[in-house]
Amino acid sequence: MWYPREQLSCRLRGWLMLSRPEGPSAPHQHQPHVYVKVFTNSPFLVCMDLGLSQEEIIDPTYLWIGPDGKNLQGQTYVNLTATGKLMVKRFKESMSGAYTCTLSHKIIETDAQDETEVSEAYKFMVYAYREPDYTYKISVRFTTKECKLVANNKFFEELKRILDNILSDLACHVIEPSYKCHSVKIPKQSLLHELFITFQVNPFAPGWEEVCNHLPYDCEDETNKRVQEARDRIEEFFNKQTYALKHDFQALPTIHYVDHSFEVTRIDSCRPGFGKNDITHNDCASCCVVCDPGTYSPNNEVTCRTCVRTQIKQYGAKSC
Repeated sequence: MWYPREQLSCRLRGWLMLSRPEGPSAPHQHQPHVYVKVFTNSPFLVCMDLGLSQEEIIDPTYLWIGPDGKNLQGQTYVNLTATGKLMVKRFKESMSGAYTCTLSHKIIETDAQDETEVSEAYKFMVYAYREPDYTYKISVRFTTKECKLVANNKFFEELKRILDNILSDLACHVIEPSYKCHSVKIPKQSLLHELFITFQVNPFAPGWEEVCNHLPYDCEDETNKRVQEARDRIEEFFNKQTYALKHDFQALPTIHYVDHSFEVTRIDSCRPGFGKNDITHNDCASCCVVCDPGTYSPNNEVTCRTCVRTQIKQYGAKSC
């Protein structure tokens, strides 16, 4: 499967290796950001730079230290190979942080029969991320006889009922529905009265948790799939209004759909403890990345807030 370049770091597969800094004695200061989707395995992090991988290494040993400062050797939640590759299994937000490896090996000078042990340190910043939750804001317009028509409100209530019925099997629902009536002057036509209707299609109708309880992976994949299906059904419904007006009515009804008035905008939100940051995490700008220590997100906003009252030390804080 192909992904846009700007999203590639969000979905790393295989293994990740550092590039060696330029210069014969340049320190390994480059700290790549690695983004791992929650509940999936991380890519293999390689305790070696690209240049060293092309060389002969004598008696290598590897020491991996996790974000909590503990040796990762023997931990059940990691896969640590004999060649220094590290995979973190079933990644959670609390596993985010700095993963550091020290590679020790020998350099043997045959002529002098001399052995020297040297060490190289590598650091990876690994972050949990989620896909945003999608909500769709939709706007449509209907022509009406006049703005004070009693039937306008009855029509609006009936439209809401129809839309919810269309979505009933998807655990999605219509939220924040509203309408306003405006007078519209169209070139070369008389003054018209139109209902400007807006609403949002949301994937968290009562019962959505039951769908997620049976999933082996993160739930936003399922909720996003369902809300996209809901959006498509609603667009199809309004397209059918255009067809019906052209083929099923000899005289236009008092309130009828305005052709091509369907507009849709996707609104992203993040789960508590996650937020978007296209500056700090520009390699994963479209992702909801776990909040860094010192920040938190208590709700479904798309940004992590800075906590000024107390010092937050963990990743993914939901309160200050």
